[in-house]
Amino acid sequence: MEIIIQNTPQDAADIAASIIAKLLNEKPNAVLGLATGSTPLPLYKRLVELNLDWSQVITFNLDEYIGLPRDHSQSYHTFMWENLFRHTNIHPSNVYIPDGNTADIPKFCADYEALIIEKGGIDIQVLGIGTDGHIGFNEPTSSLASRTRIKTLTQQTIRDNARFFGTEEEIPHHVITMGIGTIMEARQNILLAFGENKAQAIAEAVEGPIQAINPATVLQMHPNAKFFLDIKSASRLKRKEYYNWVYSNKPEWQKF
Repeated sequence: MEIIIQNTPQDAADIAASIIAKLLNEKPNAVLGLATGSTPLPLYKRLVELNLDWSQVITFNLDEYIGLPRDHSQSYHTFMWENLFRHTNIHPSNVYIPDGNTADIPKFCADYEALIIEKGGIDIQVLGIGTDGHIGFNEPTSSLASRTRIKTLTQQTIRDNARFFGTEEEIPHHVITMGIGTIMEARQNILLAFGENKAQAIAEAVEGPIQAINPATVLQMHPNAKFFLDIKSASRLKRKEYYNWVYSNKPEWQKF
């Protein structure tokens, strides 16, 4: 696990974007796992500015609400197309986002897992983190070996996401999410976290014991996981001076 702390969210996101850009330049048909929410917005902004070739890129999204129409303003289909895909030359047939309106959720989830394998597995998975440590919508106590499935949102997540919908009553209580086991099979995981409200979850994820109550702690076991943080989200890390020293003393080629 590598901890990269920058002054601002955009500074951190720019470095993460450089890693993704390097992959796309070296492997034009790379498979990306993508996240939604406010956290990855500076990353997607920078990726658009880089004007990369997405014509062969394949993407899989982490999750989607169950029951929202695809064209709903808060669906993750809408989010991805508005904030990233429509600004690139990605082929729509290469975009995979969980179908929150499928008639057979278990079958869809099994097929989604199989499709990831069929496409060669995920090269880089982009992650955010909830205030309770969830990654994707793998809420606290989720199995660390879980696969793509239906999940019920916690009251904390519903409260945290109410700002997008207006009221808590408008938020669907169920989602389809990639599992933690699925996420751990990505060849590289990039987690972004910004703001003081993420500081406790980050401190636990990086420096605490591995435990299902904070699902992000499992990334301590991943062979290639990088956390991109701003100063506020890193504020409760006990070893942040060490993380800064390590990153600043890396050879330039190793920083990307």
